[in-house]
Amino acid sequence: MCSKLSLRVMVELLSLSTCRTYAPTTLAAPRDFWILRYTSGLEDGSLVICERSLTQATGGPSGPNAPNFVRAEVLPSGYLIRPCEGGGSMIHIVDHVDLDAWSVPEVLRPLYESPKILAQKMTIAALRHIRQIAHESSGEMPYGGGRQPAVLRTFSQRLSRGFNDAVNGFLDDGWSLMSSDRAEDVTIAINSSPNKLAGSHVNPSQMFTAIGGGVLCAKASMLLQNVPPALLVRFLREHRSEWADPGVDAYSAAALRASPYAVPGLRASGFMGSQVILPLAHTLEHEEFLEVIRLEGHSLCHDEVVLSRDMYLLQLCSGVDENAAGACAQLVFAPIDESFADDAPLLPSGFRVIPLDAKTDAPSATRTLDLASTLEVGPGGTRAPSDASSTSNTRSVLTIAFQFSYENHLRESVAAMARQYVRTVVASVQRVAMAIAPSRPGGQLEMKNPPGSPEAHTLARWIGRSYRFHTGAELLCTESQSADAS
Repeated sequence: MCSKLSLRVMVELLSLSTCRTYAPTTLAAPRDFWILRYTSGLEDGSLVICERSLTQATGGPSGPNAPNFVRAEVLPSGYLIRPCEGGGSMIHIVDHVDLDAWSVPEVLRPLYESPKILAQKMTIAALRHIRQIAHESSGEMPYGGGRQPAVLRTFSQRLSRGFNDAVNGFLDDGWSLMSSDRAEDVTIAINSSPNKLAGSHVNPSQMFTAIGGGVLCAKASMLLQNVPPALLVRFLREHRSEWADPGVDAYSAAALRASPYAVPGLRASGFMGSQVILPLAHTLEHEEFLEVIRLEGHSLCHDEVVLSRDMYLLQLCSGVDENAAGACAQLVFAPIDESFADDAPLLPSGFRVIPLDAKTDAPSATRTLDLASTLEVGPGGTRAPSDASSTSNTRSVLTIAFQFSYENHLRESVAAMARQYVRTVVASVQRVAMAIAPSRPGGQLEMKNPPGSPEAHTLARWIGRSYRFHTGAELLCTESQSADAS
């Protein structure tokens, strides 16, 4: 008689760790957790991970407190990964947290109380990431730019992480607030750590001069009324000329060149032309895509032909699916050079629009940004008749963060420029909203450019300057000139 004994090694691991999460906006503090995690393999080959916060109420130590963080609690949560016959596996995820919603402003509490928002931010995001990795591993994922999907995914993660770093400004990462004599609507934070400016891939000495420098971030948040996040982000992506300053873009791009620091300002005679979007990669469900933006440089005189050059931005756009309930939309970008190296330093800036739960009372009489019924940003911009009522009382939070490199002797100048630029961007979006006439309920979404729109003024100014340079005469006469002629 022969007997065979099979042994399955059971792996068990008990760990205690601190977990920190980013705050989605500048209006709330980030959260941290003191988590007890248990990992074990089961007899059927499954893997289970159970976790819960340790608190004094549960009889455990509360853990170290981090400055500027709010302690949140993970209630019984975890993951179960089960093997499937024929290959593959099935994963079950349970997320249950208490984010201490009472510590944030009342208008933001839906972000910390809504199960729908929690599901989009954590559960569905995790499932999509796992599915994306599995699809890439199969070799069926298309990619562009001659780069593997893993490399492009790393670029996306670096852009997202860099933007979150800018919005939160952790003290442990070297961020500190610039002092101000009065309350400011735009927050300025600085980081003089060489690793922050250059990143882990670049020698800091290549980007810092002997007198030193750092990174400056200007950020602000505001409440929007009746603005679908997906539509707003699509507009920002496709109509960059409506809000971006070519001079600021040029200053940011100059940080990648041999002489990275310069006094910010737009040249009086040059301007940026159209933008060209070059797609690189997208996720499986097209909820996020990575692309390169080429800003075409032009000149108005022969002497500037040599100096004019295109600029490039690496851009990440996500959350433009209007049917995804509770999903935030964001547009994050960073200047890059023509080489587009895998280890290129990135200094991300951008926008994030987070939807809040619908407001039950009547909207305020104060006029706010209302792009819901006025923008057509893609093919087939037809809206269902019910959309007018569904967006009438919706609210969202817009967070803006722009990062700039600086030298120490120019820090105050760059700070003033950055603060004014963020204010200008906010004002530009507001002007666009005021210039768009609302369409009737159930009608076609269309973009209207009245004579006073920013885009019309910019185009008229370019034409007038070009005509004056080549002919020596003014194309448009002022009122006084017209009166003299008559």
